[in-house]
Order: sequence, then structure tokens, then C-alpha cells
Amino acid sequence: MIPFSVLDLSMICKGGDAPTALRNTLDLARHAESWGYQRYWLAEHHNMASVASAATSVVIGYVAGGTKTLRVGAGGIMLPNHAPLVIAEQFGTLESLYPGRIDLGLGRAPGTDMLTLRALRRDPGSAESFPQDVMELQAYFRPAEPDQAVRAIPGAGLNVPIWLLGSSTFSAQLAAALGLPFSFASHFAPDHMMSALQIYRSRFRPSETLKRPYAMLALNVYAADTDAEARRQFTTIQQQFINLRRGRSGPLQPPLDTLEGLWSPMERAGVEHALSTSVVGSPETVRRGLEAFIQQTQADELMVAAHIFDHASRLRSFEIVAGVRDALAAGKAGRPAEA
Repeated sequence: MIPFSVLDLSMICKGGDAPTALRNTLDLARHAESWGYQRYWLAEHHNMASVASAATSVVIGYVAGGTKTLRVGAGGIMLPNHAPLVIAEQFGTLESLYPGRIDLGLGRAPGTDMLTLRALRRDPGSAESFPQDVMELQAYFRPAEPDQAVRAIPGAGLNVPIWLLGSSTFSAQLAAALGLPFSFASHFAPDHMMSALQIYRSRFRPSETLKRPYAMLALNVYAADTDAEARRQFTTIQQQFINLRRGRSGPLQPPLDTLEGLWSPMERAGVEHALSTSVVGSPETVRRGLEAFIQQTQADELMVAAHIFDHASRLRSFEIVAGVRDALAAGKAGRPAEA
């Protein structure tokens, strides 16, 4: 069975605060480690009242320090917001502290609005140099040359796996050209998923980093003991997307029994389309959904996202998904070779 991983934004819930969100992140990471998840990624977003992982490298260190074997990384660092040297130093430090456990996923979007981008002191056009910035960052992780004037210390000579992240075909092309692993954000941008995969796989050039393409796909999985309860928990992320479309940045909202009267027909259509790469239901419903998604995409790894208001319910969802993963693995192992 392919590996399953976790994507987390350290969501701040209504009535809660950032310290609680960060403690819940570490608690989920510890459970994810015990349930056999491959990696635990955190994402950089700024000026969002629901997200506590803006200082992503700091939170990665917190999670890595509180776990033992789980790979911990960025899904991702928005490289246009940063100088490549600074990111090399940050992740070189993390790799020095937690050797063999740190991943660096890179995105080219700012992860925020234009006003906040200016507050970050970044040029709005800095995303145009993303390919050059990625290659510069790669160079800082190579062993330093004797006459190299600028070095990442720590960083030079360390093995920090770099991934490219995307929600369109741009990063798929770049990941293929550079021979890097690729992660697609199908959990909120489903439109280009299959075309990005086709481009990445067909144009992939082997590199020192990777000999064959490796594609990880993110999807929303909301699992509960019943279909009805899972659908109820799913209303939290639906509300979040409604508010984003209305230009409102607020904390994560508690689930509702129904969204009728809360959204317009146009908003409903937009939210349902954006979240169409989602599996919501009981263990059996989730099993069927995950099996179909893996068959459709031939993903090498799945990254599961679930922004659930109640922490205990969130833990239960990831526990169910881990059980489904193991059941799928056992089922495939028991099939005849020709199946």
C-alpha cells in the first residue's frame, strides 16, 4: 500500500487560540506517528485568523522535537516570500537537529493577500524568479566549493529533500525538469490534477535526487463512525471556503446540521467544486473513496487534510483513515498476483 501522510495548518478554532492550535498540532502528530503515517507537513499562510503555522520552520521544529520517527516538513514554504539563503539556513538547522526527518516543500504562491505581501517586504513580482530561486536553494545544500563566497551554515552538504508543490501545471513542469518529487494540491484545486500528473510523469528527467517520478496528492478525508457524522464534520471546511469567498478571514467554525440558508446557489456550486477532491463518510465509504482515488491517479503517496473543529473528532478521523489504509494494504496483499 502507498504511504499516507498528514497536512496541517494548525487551525485556530472559534473560541480557541494559537497556543491551543499548536498544542493540538503536536498531539495529532504524535498520534499520526503511532498510526504509521509517513510524514507530517505544515503550511505557510500569513494574516489568516484561522492559521497558526505562519512561522512554519518554527512549528516544524516544535513538532519534530515532540516526535521520534515521523518525517516533518513544509507543505509548503512559499519561496517568493523568502531569500533562498535564509530557507537553506533554517532547514539546514532543522536537519542538523533532527537528521533524516526533515522535508522541504516549496510553493510559488505568496500564501496571502497583496497587502500582507507588501508587509512581508517582498516584491509582488518575485514569483517570476521561482525556478531560479529553487536552483539557488538546491545549490546551498550541495557540498560547499573551496572558493565559495556565500554558504548556508548549517545547510551545505546536508540532505534535505526538496519537493515542488503546485495547484496548476507550472510546478509540475519545473519538478519534471529538475527531477524532483511533486505534490499537487488537489484538496482545494482539482481542475488541473490529472493534466499536472500527466505533464510531470511524461516529462520527468531523472536526477541525482530522484530516478523516477514520485507524485504525492493531497485530498480532504473526513472520516467518522457514520456517514451522517462525517458529513456534519465536513461542514466546517465548507463554511471556511464560503467565508474565504466572501473575503472574511476568521477562525474555524463548529459544524452545522445543515448549510441551507447559509450559502447562495452560486457559492454552493463554487465551494462544492473546490472541495470535490474529498472523501467523506464512514470507514466503508472512506475505503471505497480512497481506493477509487488511488486507482484513478496512481498516486505514489497520499497527503490527507482534515480541518475538523473538535480535536477528538479530528483524531478519530485520522485513526479511521489509518485503519482503512491498513485494510487496503491487507486486501491487496491477499489478492492473487494477476489481480
